[in-house]
Amino acid sequence: MSELDGVHYPTLRSQLPTMAGKTVCITGTTSGTGYVAAHTVASLGAKVLLLNRKSKRSAASGAALREAFRQAEIHDVECDLQSFASVEEAATRVEELSPEGVHVLCNNAGVMALPDQATTDGFDVQMQTNHLSHFLLTRELMPLLERAAEADGEARVVNHSSSARMFPKRHLLPAYFEARGGELGGDGNALLGNLFLGPRWLRYNQSKLANCAFTAALHHRLQERGSNVKALVAHPGLASTNLQKTSVKQGGMGETFTRWFMKMSQTPADGALGIISCMCLPSAESGQFYGPGKMGTKGPAVSFDLEGFYDTEAQRELLWTKSEEAIDRPFAL
Repeated sequence: MSELDGVHYPTLRSQLPTMAGKTVCITGTTSGTGYVAAHTVASLGAKVLLLNRKSKRSAASGAALREAFRQAEIHDVECDLQSFASVEEAATRVEELSPEGVHVLCNNAGVMALPDQATTDGFDVQMQTNHLSHFLLTRELMPLLERAAEADGEARVVNHSSSARMFPKRHLLPAYFEARGGELGGDGNALLGNLFLGPRWLRYNQSKLANCAFTAALHHRLQERGSNVKALVAHPGLASTNLQKTSVKQGGMGETFTRWFMKMSQTPADGALGIISCMCLPSAESGQFYGPGKMGTKGPAVSFDLEGFYDTEAQRELLWTKSEEAIDRPFAL
């Protein structure tokens, strides 16, 4: 089966407008939803910057996209989300490649249920990969987003969350934003029914909840200053990607359980419907959430409002303050 096969993907793809003249940056495009998103916007005529950790997989996927769209401008940008220094270098490279500005930044890349280990910067590997480095990347690229918005009427920041934002906690815990990697509960992966409740999953939950709270905080700040940059978030439902395979290899999910659980999944293309809607649909507005329903596992992406359990002043301020502390610089709009 092709990565672009899907039950609902062809319908959405047929409804998308041209992206010609727009510059799109996407993290995590070697496979899965990120690859589908990159393929889609390239097919629509966008200039595409692929932000990935350097590897044989990133080289091969970038080459495949350039082969498929020989007239498109597609660039590989080295970006290791487990290193703040690498993120800063990637942002500098994006500015060199895109003096016209950035119309869409899609913070797609993520890891799931990894062991309790620290990045080189000292933070939990899931929180830094999934949120903190994307917070830094968004900060560094905000001038380019504002430049594109001023020239063309709008730009967008699209974050990628998960149903895991719902459990086991619905509020952010400050410790998970701090340089305590390797000290956040250990490697347990306990299950209760179909709920993932062990410390690996709490760390994942906090990072995916952070994606949503970041969207809410960014949305409110941008709206308050009258910016034409939009902040949106999506979730993929249950999509069959390398996320689960990596989790199994790292001990986060049992192989037998995963095979059974993923029988309920949808394809990567259908899992990408949420972020593609946020990136491309003219009707998508700042502060919207796209996915197969709030907790759906599969189906077409629909829009709904940001949820009240993270879209509060207290949660937004906690997210912003702790994230600024982590990257050791202010993010002032």
